[in-house]
Amino acid sequence: MTERPNFIVIEGPIGVGKTTLARRLAETYGSDLLLEGADDNPFLSKFYDNPKSAAFPAQLFFLLQRAKQMQELRQSDLFNPVRISDFLMEKDRLFAELTLTDDELALYEQVYQQLTFDVPEPDLVIYLQAPVHILRDRISQRGIGYEQQIESSYLERLTETYVSFFHHYTNAPLLIVNSEDCDFVNNNHDYEMLLELIGSRPRGRSYFNPTPLDLS
Repeated sequence: MTERPNFIVIEGPIGVGKTTLARRLAETYGSDLLLEGADDNPFLSKFYDNPKSAAFPAQLFFLLQRAKQMQELRQSDLFNPVRISDFLMEKDRLFAELTLTDDELALYEQVYQQLTFDVPEPDLVIYLQAPVHILRDRISQRGIGYEQQIESSYLERLTETYVSFFHHYTNAPLLIVNSEDCDFVNNNHDYEMLLELIGSRPRGRSYFNPTPLDLS
């Protein structure tokens, strides 16, 4: 197998397929898998039901959870085995800026700075993109109850926030993937092409936009 980065992060908005791809990469590489554990957050369903009242505890729970995972990762051997994660630590701040009031955000920032000053940087970030209507369809298909309350306007703002963030992102090599027509579970052509690109150890900013196979 070709050489691959030691710490790979999959990122993108809700419903884009981060965890699905992370799981398959972890299986392929025989690597450890770090998942953000949204189902463990007791405030998340309350947030989607009433964002203003539950945004701060939901965000604080995620911050503490992710910081703990990153701390454990930092203390482990980053060179063996490969690590795959379905979240970037900085994404926590993206959601905080999107959902918190100014006073809540100021307090959040103080906690964030204390908890994240030494988190490990990825060797590669894979940023999955898809239009809002695709995100909406995938959220509907996976059938998680509280996610069905997510409004398209929130997904639009979230998608725009991700685009802006990664436009300026330079902390690690970035692979931008157009996942609208990709099926990394059932389409081995797409997946093998992605593996080949990951194995090339891309530097800087690169793009993956596979074209459908011509079966005629």
